[in-house]
Amino acid sequence: MNLSQWRIRNLSSLTMLIFGVLALLLGLMGLIRPELTLSLLNFEVLDRTQRAVGDYTLMFIIASSMASVNMGVYYILASLNNLKQFYRWTVPFRMVTFTVFTLTALSGIAPIGFIGVGAWELAGAVLTGLALLREQRQGIA
Repeated sequence: MNLSQWRIRNLSSLTMLIFGVLALLLGLMGLIRPELTLSLLNFEVLDRTQRAVGDYTLMFIIASSMASVNMGVYYILASLNNLKQFYRWTVPFRMVTFTVFTLTALSGIAPIGFIGVGAWELAGAVLTGLALLREQRQGIA
């Protein structure tokens, strides 16, 4: 493994690096303090002693946070290796994520603050997509 070749080479790689670092940090926050993640999403935060038997909210946040950590690492490694095909795959799936999260909030299943997660995904998808389009037009590898 030659680490000297790991670097950000273009704008699309930078967008992926930023998204990856944010996903990693937010995931770590959820692993360490799941209540902080609930608060950030504008969910009601109950004291752990007030949670009913069978309330797996915190476990779900921890599982989601672990997925966020993994995704963050994937994005960071992809960005440092300029894996443009991976970037291209993420754009439509991040737009699907935006749609699902936004509809979940608008339908009242989740608090309206959950739209922020969708907006974050949409912004990342659009920025990465535009960077890829620009690079393709300029012939940047």
